[in-house]
Amino acid sequence: MIPIDIENKNLWLLFEFHGEKIYLTESMVSTWVVMLILIILAIVVRIKLNFFKDKPSGLQNIIEIAIESIDNLVKSTMGEKLEFLSGYFFSIFAFILFANYIGLVGLRPPTTDLAVTLPLALSTFILIHCLGIAMQKGGYFKDYLRPNPVFLPLNIIGEFAKPLSLSFRLFGNMFGGFIIVQLVYSMLPFFLRFILPDIVHVYFDIFAGALQAFVFTMLSMSFIKLKAIND
Repeated sequence: MIPIDIENKNLWLLFEFHGEKIYLTESMVSTWVVMLILIILAIVVRIKLNFFKDKPSGLQNIIEIAIESIDNLVKSTMGEKLEFLSGYFFSIFAFILFANYIGLVGLRPPTTDLAVTLPLALSTFILIHCLGIAMQKGGYFKDYLRPNPVFLPLNIIGEFAKPLSLSFRLFGNMFGGFIIVQLVYSMLPFFLRFILPDIVHVYFDIFAGALQAFVFTMLSMSFIKLKAIND
């Protein structure tokens, strides 16, 4: 598998099929690594469940705090009717957080690729309208005619703008930070690359990574609630 550079993208040629070249991108590898980490963590937690005690400590404390935090956030933001979505939002938040943090070990964060952030936003888009139809029924379609039927085209455009804004916001912020970090590395002598970039990583990978995961999750909650529960 030979690394090649095509249109400034880090790609690896896997094989050719009927004259078509099949490539493996760095974002794909990073995504698989994140998925593997989360799967391993899920298996470990599932095994540890059998040994959980009434008085939590160590790993049990961390797990309970994380789950309770997401549960409380979903309940306070979306209400009790949509509290069942806490598992979905926990998964989304965990994936984006780990995807943003994978840059700390030298891999390219998957969220710096629009091919990753757009499917994440589309999953929220599907939930918005599936839950809207299921919970509002006829009121879902009437919502497009408010405040006046003349606004129907604008309301439809506004709905399609939601996944685009979600995906581009996450992609733009993470890709911008990724470029800045790479520029810092390219400008520094080799012996300084292990010291000075740490400050840049603290902001663009740790702080901004957690912030963007939280923003994506919160906006998804707000969009779903707005369509599913019309107060």
